[in-house]
This record gives sequence, structure tokens and C-alpha cells, in this order.
Amino acid sequence: MVQTPAKPLTLEAFLTRPETKPASEFVDGKVFQKPMPQGKHSALQADLMALINAAVRAPKIARAFPELRCTFGGSSIVPDIAVFVWARIQRDANGEIANTFPLTPDWTLEILSPGQSPTKVTKKIMRCLKHGSQMGWLIAPEDKAVWACRPQREIEIFDEPEDLLPTPDFADALTVTVADLFALLLL
Repeated sequence: MVQTPAKPLTLEAFLTRPETKPASEFVDGKVFQKPMPQGKHSALQADLMALINAAVRAPKIARAFPELRCTFGGSSIVPDIAVFVWARIQRDANGEIANTFPLTPDWTLEILSPGQSPTKVTKKIMRCLKHGSQMGWLIAPEDKAVWACRPQREIEIFDEPEDLLPTPDFADALTVTVADLFALLLL
């Protein structure tokens, strides 16, 4: 859903608004509310984030976060999963994880929800790549496909069960095939 305020909204004004559930995002001066996650989306988000963190968190290479607001380049978005390399994880004065992340994720993962526009989600991933992300994934559960996006490269689509999904260099310890990914939906 797009919300059009009576007068133009600035990023600063958007950031002072109360958070919504599901989250709202600010892109190109417009406010968009994300769709409410459903079963497949939630299962993939939780289990994929756990797989990523199992590969990169203990050795302090990176960390995956669910639904983390990232503000950069005049926008404020909330990727389904945002992965930051360890040195870029925002910290507060106590050395704990900060509440605000004024930068783009190193790896942005989006899971397409029923009725959600693939164009809008792809544009969000491309915005991240333009501002420094190393990789973006658009996961399409209904198609059992993953679109892998990297800076200055064509989008690649992985939809064969044996296809090994590409990961950013920092996450090379993570090996997941298309079949592995969508097996997360099985009980």
C-alpha cells in the first residue's frame, strides 16, 4: 500500500513517525507499507536467517537480522533479511548492537509474498546494490526460484533443484541449493 501525504514528506519526518506493523518504508519520497508475512514467508525468513547465522556469526564474519530498518541514500527500507559484515554492524556506546542502522546491508534478502509486486521488491534490491550491497536475493516461493543480483552484473535466476545458490564472498561457508532452500517449507 502506498501512502501519499497531503504535503511532501521528508526522510527525517518519516523517521519520526511511529513504527507500523507490518513495517512501512520510505522510497523516493513515498511511504509504502510492507505486506503482512504469511506462512511460507515466515518459515523461509526464520530458517534461512538461522542457516546464514550458523555459517557466519560464530566466526564473527557477519550477522543476519530480520526486518531491520536500514536508512541510506535518502531512503529507509526494511529488508526481510539484512546481512552485515561484522565490522559494519552498528554498535552503541556500550558496544552493543545499535538500534539504528544508517547504511545499506552487505547482503539483502527479500521473500516475495502473495500479491506483492516483484518489480517494487527488485527495485528495492537494486537500490541496495547501487548504495554498496554486495548481493541481493529475491526469493519467489511460489515459483521455487531465487533471483540473485550483484552489482554490475545481470540478474541470474536459479530454479533447478540442484542449482547452488551464489552467496557474497564473505558467506562462502554457506552452501545452499534451490532444493535445500525450499525444503525449509516442508514439515
